[in-house]
Amino acid sequence: MGSDLYKKILIATDGSENGEKAVRAGMEIAKLSQGKAYALYVIDNTCYPAEKWNPKLKTAMEEQFKTFGLEMTATVEEAAKAAGIDVEFVIREGHPAEKILDFAEKQDIDMIVVGSLGKTDAERFLLGSVSEKVVRNAKVPVLVVREKSL
Repeated sequence: MGSDLYKKILIATDGSENGEKAVRAGMEIAKLSQGKAYALYVIDNTCYPAEKWNPKLKTAMEEQFKTFGLEMTATVEEAAKAAGIDVEFVIREGHPAEKILDFAEKQDIDMIVVGSLGKTDAERFLLGSVSEKVVRNAKVPVLVVREKSL
């Protein structure tokens, strides 16, 4: 028996170990609720000054990022097939937290599942934290999957 609470689950994946754990957690929630999963991979093109790069190098990097994104969403596809879950794959470019939040709002997502890289306070201060920004700004529940600490 499914739940109407979380019918549309957004799983943001980044290829990290915690990202893979987030995929498994999101799939379990989608399976239990008999809902649909959306696998989102965001190509973070905000960390390099694209206008200053050699056009050939920029194109090669973009292709590598897209290929990696397809690989990441393919892992979600495998998990979804194994669980019998309907899944849609999405790749976006830009700031990850902004793209996750934008997609969630436009698609009327019921829950967002993300992995946390477990950055230190200094790293979070300097780099920001995608999961933290998503938690602070999302209009729906967010499940942050973290590495187990001892």
